[in-house]
Amino acid sequence: MDYEGYFKGELDAVRGEGRYRIFTEIERKCGNFPHATRYVDDRTEQVTVWCSNDYLGMGQHPAVLEAMHNTLDECGAGAGGTRNISGTNHHHVLLEQELADLHGKEAALLFTSGYVSNWAGLGTLAAKIPGCVVFSDALNHASMIEGIRHSRATCRVWRHNDVAHLDELLSEYGPDVPKLVAFESVYSMDGDIGPIAEILDVCEKHGAMSYIDEVHAVGLYGPRGGGVAEREGLMDRITVIEGTLGKAFGVMGGYIAASEALCDFIRTFASGFIFTTALPPALAAGAAASIRHLKTSEMERARHKERVATVRRRLDAIGIPHLPNPSHIIPVMVGDPHKCKRISDWLMDNHGIYVQPINYPTVPRGTERLRITPSPVHSDGDVDKLIHALSDIWSQCELARRSAAA
Repeated sequence: MDYEGYFKGELDAVRGEGRYRIFTEIERKCGNFPHATRYVDDRTEQVTVWCSNDYLGMGQHPAVLEAMHNTLDECGAGAGGTRNISGTNHHHVLLEQELADLHGKEAALLFTSGYVSNWAGLGTLAAKIPGCVVFSDALNHASMIEGIRHSRATCRVWRHNDVAHLDELLSEYGPDVPKLVAFESVYSMDGDIGPIAEILDVCEKHGAMSYIDEVHAVGLYGPRGGGVAEREGLMDRITVIEGTLGKAFGVMGGYIAASEALCDFIRTFASGFIFTTALPPALAAGAAASIRHLKTSEMERARHKERVATVRRRLDAIGIPHLPNPSHIIPVMVGDPHKCKRISDWLMDNHGIYVQPINYPTVPRGTERLRITPSPVHSDGDVDKLIHALSDIWSQCELARRSAAA
């Protein structure tokens, strides 16, 4: 077989569809984010980032940086091994305590990323509980899907946020069958929020465990940043809460929070935990500092909410179509992969505005979009520049606008 020819042919096919991904090389500027330096060949230029998942700008917060600097000086760079072999640092333990407290759970368990925490958490539960059947929301993240696949457990997919369909599927299994319902709070591409209370009602009706992915919600929602489940007073009813440290908390890592026995079960049996080098202590210390700050500070969340509302209002005023949703994610709908890429490139090349095109397979074909994520550190000037540039390129691409009354 001509391996190289096969690789190139597959890549050419992706390019032809307009969905080949090109990484933008940037250097974030601490204290000046969302402004960053872009590297292009042998030159640099200044850009404003509008697609970061550092939703609150905590990646440059002084308390986070101080904790990381201090811990780096105290502990050095790496953890020294897996958590089982010399890698459990005091800062890992402190961070897990902060996370358990954040979610009102007995315990928490750290992983190297949110992807790994979903893959290992769901995969281990579904694989190790005899006869377990998993019920997965149709729009669950790839990490959840991969964890379920890896478990080889029976999986039933229920229509997105359709609680009646979930109830119908659960009703097919008797009370002696172990059941695990997996869903998200904030869905990252459409920005919609799951009906958590109704899902939990159905879980409790059928004796099913509940597993919620709150990666796009922790830090942002709830009086202490515990997520949508905290905001709605539901955390105590959820079996497993999964989250990330790499988005609103601004650092890196993933975790689950649950009962002490469940976390110990995952710790004991999950290969994705057992055989992975632990997070560097400085990252754990920075994440803990971020969580502690956001547990008591509402300023970042209030400013963030205002910025999101401002961008939505300005987009409506010029008729740029975006999906209505109750979250902080603003999907500006283009509907064509080539135009989506063209718009992204034009914004970057002509206005220094960085917003990544989102194409298939991340979203279904025909729903290509720009995923805009305003933050508390975007200024009025940044917003003005974004809106004027979008209006200009929308006209150039002859894309439809919505009426102000729509």
